[in-house]
Amino acid sequence: MRDTIAVVLLFAGVAVQLLAVAGVALMASALDRVHYLSASSLAALLIGAAVVVADSFSLIGSRAILIAAFVLFTGPALAHATARALHAGPEPDE
Repeated sequence: MRDTIAVVLLFAGVAVQLLAVAGVALMASALDRVHYLSASSLAALLIGAAVVVADSFSLIGSRAILIAAFVLFTGPALAHATARALHAGPEPDE
């Protein structure tokens, strides 16, 4: 049962990440691409949860939680800084 839940969480995390990558690749403007960065936080949480379900709170499970928390807390700051830098920079020639 635990393996099934771990596999479902893992596939969900990978699917969310692939959709976010597709969104970044398909958007025309750099500012539009920034909106798809938030989905990576959800993907990191799903993959971290899959590791915790599979390995419990061992050394690997604890590190998976720490990495997911790091991505969760730094992702919005990174997206904000990137969007701010893009907005403040010179306009591209179209």
